[in-house]
Amino acid sequence: MNNDRHEQNNSERRQELRSEQEAFQLRQEEKRLETGKRSSTFAWIINSIYFLVGSLEVLLVLRFLLRFTGANAQNIFAQFITNLSAPFVAPFYNLFVNSSSGSNVFDINVLIAIIVYSLLGWLGVWLVRFIYAR
Repeated sequence: MNNDRHEQNNSERRQELRSEQEAFQLRQEEKRLETGKRSSTFAWIINSIYFLVGSLEVLLVLRFLLRFTGANAQNIFAQFITNLSAPFVAPFYNLFVNSSSGSNVFDINVLIAIIVYSLLGWLGVWLVRFIYAR
């Protein structure tokens, strides 16, 4: 009788240990899923910043190249690029006087805008990484 009771206690203890192990594994899996979700959100934010800043950089480089090569200002594509990039170049518009040679314009203000927006993008990525590291 005593042996049966001892066997029953052992069985109950094994069952209790299995339950605790399963609960531990469940908590570990929940942590892993939460970390994955957080990493996914982090990657999405970083990639979005890179995409937006990269798109802006391409737009500004196109504007610079069109002006530097003396593209026809009446051309639809040149007008589109100029109009689309105008709000982003506006803060730097009269920062420096542009040098021109005929119809070619070396627009230093656009180059300054490219540098500033690159630095702002880098700062944004650094800030997001700093926040997520905590």
